[in-house]
Amino acid sequence: MPHFFITSKNINRNTITIDDSENYRHIARSLRARCGEKLLLIDEFQIQYETTITEITNEKIVCSIQQSYQSKRDLDFDLYLAQSPLRSDSQLTIMEKSTELGVRGVYPVITDNCAVKKDVAQSKVEKWQRVMNEASKQCERAKIPICYPVTDFQTLFQSDFDRIIVMGERSTEQNLKQYLSKLPIKKSEKLLVIIGPEGGFSQREFNLFREKDLPVISLGDLILKADTAVIVTLGNIIHEYKG
Repeated sequence: MPHFFITSKNINRNTITIDDSENYRHIARSLRARCGEKLLLIDEFQIQYETTITEITNEKIVCSIQQSYQSKRDLDFDLYLAQSPLRSDSQLTIMEKSTELGVRGVYPVITDNCAVKKDVAQSKVEKWQRVMNEASKQCERAKIPICYPVTDFQTLFQSDFDRIIVMGERSTEQNLKQYLSKLPIKKSEKLLVIIGPEGGFSQREFNLFREKDLPVISLGDLILKADTAVIVTLGNIIHEYKG
């Protein structure tokens, strides 16, 4: 069932009117929806509505609400990713998969070995956000995550997180499973996971992490590509979360 984001102002008793241009074009023009077809809609309060299309005009789509309920398509802790942008399709994969895995937001962070220049990365943010928007619809996310402006570590560390962990590919004292067994994630905790570029973090950056007293965690003995590391890390964090 196609999934779209609306706002509560679109709701009037038992009907929902879709009149914003983006949703209208997608539903009426791209999907060529017809009266009687079903749509899954979700508002800013994460209430999900199962609806049936009752009217389509040149300006709006009217849907009848069949049932509504609180969406469960969300994590109950706040998971954020800070990641050194990669080239081309690898970065698009990261934005899509991190959305599917429940992140609240992604911070593109420029590192010493970053494959993409800062101005180029910043020019891609709007595109990356569109990828996250589409992935949110496809996997029925309760809320669309945010792709933040390109940043650096000094600025990032001024943000308000309950915990920050760094994923390192070499010379780490503990793996992710060991770390989370000793320090499990708490409900509603705001967690930032940092993952570096294909070339890894520089010694300067490891020194910075040490100064900030940030744990550097491994995924085991295998060396993973950066996009693979993102998927494996987020998947394992969700798996180890006890609630």
